[in-house]
Amino acid sequence: MKEELLTASEKNHTGRSRPASEKNHTGRSRPASEKNHTGRSRPAFEEIYLNLAFTLAKRSTCQRLQVGTVITSSDFRKVLAVGYNGNASGLPNCCENPNEPGNCGCLHSEENAAINCDSPRSIKKFVFVTHHPCRACAKRLINLGNVQKIFYGKDYRSTSSQEILNSVGIPIIKLETPFLYENLI
Repeated sequence: MKEELLTASEKNHTGRSRPASEKNHTGRSRPASEKNHTGRSRPAFEEIYLNLAFTLAKRSTCQRLQVGTVITSSDFRKVLAVGYNGNASGLPNCCENPNEPGNCGCLHSEENAAINCDSPRSIKKFVFVTHHPCRACAKRLINLGNVQKIFYGKDYRSTSSQEILNSVGIPIIKLETPFLYENLI
């Protein structure tokens, strides 16, 4: 399995195919919004939860990169856990080494979400994260158990976790969606 971008031919969570008209200005597809009986658009669950991850990232105290994570049930009915990157509870709300990428001392958002997730391993899960997970977080998400898909919005400085996720059959999908919070660091 390779990293996926949602394509016009991919089926959405209801099993319906996405029309080619769902492509955005980059030519890539975004989650299909639905129209309700009044004709107003309803955002897809994938879009809602990825935007929630971007909202949570605003709570991050990391000076280098703000990241948020949401873990949901695979039917989108429940939020199982949330997390954002920052120092451990009770410690100062700042990076220990702000100028050392990958070693700032902050817990990663996926790590905090996994710590906060008390759902059994048998429950199927979807993960929504603002940025492509690092290698260590990919392993944490694997150990969370029964992660079916990982959705992310922005690229990270390394995508080496891709091969780890591929080896256990967890697809990672970059969503093209209008994010609420584009001004994250």
